[in-house]
Amino acid sequence: MSHNAYITDERIESDDDGPLADRTVAVKDNISTEGVRTTCGSAMLDEYVPPYDATVVQRLKSAGATITGKTNMDEFGMGTTTETSAFGPTENPAAPGHVPGGSSGGSAAAVAAGEADLALGTDTGGSVRCPAAFCGVVGIKPTYGLVSRYGLIAYANSLEQIGPIAPSVEAAAELLEVIAGPDDRDATTREASEARSTSDTRAGEAREREEGADTDYAAAADGDVEGMEIGIPTELVEGADEAVVETFWDAIDDLEAQGASYHEVDLPSVEHAVEAYYVIAMSEASSNLARFDGVRYGPSPDYEGNWNEEFAGVREEGFGEEVKRRVLLGTYALSAGYHDKYYKKAQDARAWVKQDFDEALSEADVLASPTMPVPPMEMGESLSDPLTMYLADANTTPVNLANLPAISVPAGETDDGLPVGMQFVGPAFGETEIIRAGSALA
Repeated sequence: MSHNAYITDERIESDDDGPLADRTVAVKDNISTEGVRTTCGSAMLDEYVPPYDATVVQRLKSAGATITGKTNMDEFGMGTTTETSAFGPTENPAAPGHVPGGSSGGSAAAVAAGEADLALGTDTGGSVRCPAAFCGVVGIKPTYGLVSRYGLIAYANSLEQIGPIAPSVEAAAELLEVIAGPDDRDATTREASEARSTSDTRAGEAREREEGADTDYAAAADGDVEGMEIGIPTELVEGADEAVVETFWDAIDDLEAQGASYHEVDLPSVEHAVEAYYVIAMSEASSNLARFDGVRYGPSPDYEGNWNEEFAGVREEGFGEEVKRRVLLGTYALSAGYHDKYYKKAQDARAWVKQDFDEALSEADVLASPTMPVPPMEMGESLSDPLTMYLADANTTPVNLANLPAISVPAGETDDGLPVGMQFVGPAFGETEIIRAGSALA
């Protein structure tokens, strides 16, 4: 395959008939597939073959989909460019010489290059929406709890969701219909109708529009934004690249011409969202990755010396630099004497972010911003400066902290021909609203 979109190029056929019987789907390599290697983009799991399917993979098979293989990704989902993979970087089919975004860059590249009709990615802080924006395709980050995480090799449990990537909003919505729904094996899943908030007027209006169609997401892709009220968080627009901002406002003008209206809103908490996100995500990662020790998972050590030394040697050999960096920072944040100073404060900031979003959405159907504040970076540009990579997530991480749904759709291109994405954020389990808004543009 071109673009290095796949780590394992192995087809998984389905004998079932269903809504995806004529579709091919690429699956990110941190989602378990029975009998097919699943590496998380890491040398640590180079030879790992899961004995079971993730729930979303089972649902793909039941829907008749053909899985084309396991896609490349930043190691354990830790990155924004798909350059930290142990299997080499993925190239951007929509912008040669530039990164495809991450960590689900392989999935987005496979769809953009036509190597798969659809794809699954995972989104911890923007890892579906970022590559969708950079590759000029559509990506949906569902509400936390809408899609089962059973069989996902997690980076950060409280933030991460599996989501669809597709060439159009309607196609992404069709894939979401297949993978969404409760799962007895994942206690975090829940019925949208049970968890939807009843605290504000606009959420109630949205519910009336969705009566009897909680999971009929494809039908919501009707492009009808007449009367839709869009909130625009000034904090997520002002700091973006000039070319991105120009493209964003052109797309807003397009939506206005179709009958939508907008007003600006303030989300003061997002100033601290990136810091809070990385403290929480790295802390959870340090706990999740403790199992990769050469005993349960990873290459077996020779046990020629002290066990602690052998354990450290396996992790030194198996993990890449970015993973080591995040595990170390997460372990530090959770250590005695620093838990309250960093982790607890990050959780307090998370509650503040959620409160801000809820207030903004009480007066808007959706919120809109550029998906990424910058166009796709050139290959290798951010590898020497991790902080630049972290700050590029400024517009996407707040949504994961608030556990809300969001979609990225193509908004246009810069003068240099680089894709720019538009992000729509909705209330909890308000997937139909973001799908409706996104379908007016893509």
